[in-house]
Amino acid sequence: MPVDSLWDFADPWEIIGLIGVIVALRVAVPRIGLSNSTRATVLEFVDSGLVAALLVFCLLRPFVIQAFYIPSGSMEPTLQQGDRILVNKFIYFFRDPAPGDIVVFNAPPAASPDDKDFIKRVVGTPGDELCVRDGALYRNGERVEEDYIAEPPNYPWPDPFYGPPIPSEYLHNGCIKVPEGCLVVMGDNRNDSNDSHRWYSRSGALRAEPFLPRENVLGKAMVIFWPPQRIQILN
Repeated sequence: MPVDSLWDFADPWEIIGLIGVIVALRVAVPRIGLSNSTRATVLEFVDSGLVAALLVFCLLRPFVIQAFYIPSGSMEPTLQQGDRILVNKFIYFFRDPAPGDIVVFNAPPAASPDDKDFIKRVVGTPGDELCVRDGALYRNGERVEEDYIAEPPNYPWPDPFYGPPIPSEYLHNGCIKVPEGCLVVMGDNRNDSNDSHRWYSRSGALRAEPFLPRENVLGKAMVIFWPPQRIQILN
């Protein structure tokens, strides 16, 4: 599932332009024929806007927290189309993503040829052995109880008879072993999700590429903050 950043100023020049406009207002206000009290009020408002812009675009958004919009249903029922969420970009400076975390990440080329951000749930971390059989996910030989998914997966994974082959170096005991520096992610709407079990090389030899590089992870989804009836902390 792609996610759209809210209030997105992706181009640094857009941010510089916004701050430049606020600074220009700060310079212009004292020269406008206003009463002292009105001028002081306007300057206070402009100064507050400048401080807020610097905090949001130079500190909070790059390093701490960012808002995203959910445009599709591949994380249903946990996330519904139209939900607005807050993503903690700070937490993974202190720990690595863990199974069960809902993460926003830059989609690798195997997931999308375009530069998009996706949101999925981590199901495997380095060293884990994963497979899907009989409608359930297994991690390191144990069935994972997933009461948050829309329905049981209707596919086996890895599947030797269907889909791009998985390189033999990633297979162990009929399962996929997650290499160092990588994650495996899946949508909660398992049967309608562009996730690790569907990713494949889009150039050269046809082969599955199910892994998300750890460095692509932007942060952990923490809260649905809109619409009001959907406000909740995400687990």
